[in-house]
Amino acid sequence: MYKNFDLSGRVALVTGGAGDLGSAIAIGLSQAGADMAIADLKLDTYPEIEKKIKAEGRACMSAQVDVTSEKSVAEAVAAVMKKYGKIDILVCAHGIAIRKPADTFPVEEWQKVMDVNSRGVFICCQAVGRIMIAQKYGKIVNLSSVRGEYGLPANYVAYSPSKAAVNLITKDLACEWAKKGITVNAIAPTVIESALTKAALADPAWGIAMKARIPMGRFGVTDDLVGPVIFFSSKASEFVTGQILYIDGGVTTC
Repeated sequence: MYKNFDLSGRVALVTGGAGDLGSAIAIGLSQAGADMAIADLKLDTYPEIEKKIKAEGRACMSAQVDVTSEKSVAEAVAAVMKKYGKIDILVCAHGIAIRKPADTFPVEEWQKVMDVNSRGVFICCQAVGRIMIAQKYGKIVNLSSVRGEYGLPANYVAYSPSKAAVNLITKDLACEWAKKGITVNAIAPTVIESALTKAALADPAWGIAMKARIPMGRFGVTDDLVGPVIFFSSKASEFVTGQILYIDGGVTTC
């Protein structure tokens, strides 16, 4: 049974792979046996990530990418193909969060969140999906959020719609590509302690209120995302597609 989770011989591309969430996922995939490609706009943390992946005996490369640009994504994907000749797994772990009251939210900033979080997911899925269609095999995992499921009076008028879009992109691609050997799923965490949530968690009142909503009584940590991504990336999920898996300590069930 454990062999169903073995990713040996697979190549995984993680966008946002130099961030807290993406790097944890990338290292976890390498521990499961995958060779890695780390794509991000900023790659300052890449040397340390590469060191950890190579310590697992896996190959690793980096590619700078702006996920909102078709040209930039195409160039990054081409670089991965040049090194490995295939892409078996795509994890779209990039994302930004800007929280401001709806009545004063600058439209250009609202659009920036949508461009990175939803447009960026589609561009990456489309570019890699073309390769996976030719291969007749692929595993795509998108990073959504519980915010894509329900509203919250906490200035999420940009972030929530961007993640709701990710959910529907995931489901539509799953339907279109189901007969092409490609599965498309998403993980949707609640608050994960990371650089993305650091500013929000700096407000004690906000942190207390958010934690009170979580039945398990704690925020998530980056390692909580790794197992679910490995599941969606492996043979263990061959008959699973179009699913949004909530990694939320019970938030969406209570």
